[in-house]
Amino acid sequence: MRIRTARPLALAGTLGLAVALVGCSATAGADEAELGSAENPVQLGVVGAAEPYWAVYEAAVEAEGIQLEIRDFADYNQPNPATSEGELDINQFQHVIYLADYNVNAGDDLQPIGSTAIYPIGLYSDKYASADEIPDGETVIVPNDDTNQARGLLVLQSAGLIALQDGGSPYSTVADVIEEESRVTVQAVDAAITATSLPDVAAAIVNNDFIEDAGLSADEAIAQDDPTDPAAQPYINIFATRAELVDDEVLNRLVEIYQTNEEVQAGALESSGGTGIFVQTPKAELQDALAAVEADLQG
Repeated sequence: MRIRTARPLALAGTLGLAVALVGCSATAGADEAELGSAENPVQLGVVGAAEPYWAVYEAAVEAEGIQLEIRDFADYNQPNPATSEGELDINQFQHVIYLADYNVNAGDDLQPIGSTAIYPIGLYSDKYASADEIPDGETVIVPNDDTNQARGLLVLQSAGLIALQDGGSPYSTVADVIEEESRVTVQAVDAAITATSLPDVAAAIVNNDFIEDAGLSADEAIAQDDPTDPAAQPYINIFATRAELVDDEVLNRLVEIYQTNEEVQAGALESSGGTGIFVQTPKAELQDALAAVEADLQG
């Protein structure tokens, strides 16, 4: 296996897209070997390559005659610039919102070409067995950080507990809750205390990072993201590449292998503590979701 650590990267304020031939890396010339060949292995960037399922994935890819090198990055800020600059051909570490934020701030145009999983954020309660049982007028809490606050609010709306201005977005806040159309009152608190606050409220949105420490399990959630709901698409984790490579057959085959290999998916699920839900969202839908989030960011 050829799992390598990342080299230091120089980040430019605006990252231009290199012109590349389909099937070749951005640094390739016209006589470059075919992408995925021994002379030009696919460079895939991930965060956390030490997870055992990445070795299983690499073996599955190479069993189909595609040569792959997995590059491990310790910092989430590194794989996208490396992909843009041609050090990587593709990466897999982020959800759509993260990519949108990167593209807008870097002036870039990386695109998703396939989905992996969504890691649902859940609504928990030690008083009620379902969201429908929560009485009107009760208090529900959500994390106060921007991303998880908006995501939690969208879960509450999908569960029929609140209504949000303009249907909600990945940037909704508690101020966007339409009180007269909502069944519960919502308060935002530090994410680290949402679980410990359960005795004092009807229910709470709890980040996956705090579930285990709170003695909860994902299957106890009384509501969570619905991967089929368009509002959840920005939270789907993705493979991403440069715009000119979105139709590259080799890169799209990498996505298919990840999505269909049962051993790879079992390992990824174990790595997530059993919280992941695998999805096969068409890349056109992912690209539409990316464009919509970018438009929101740009105002």
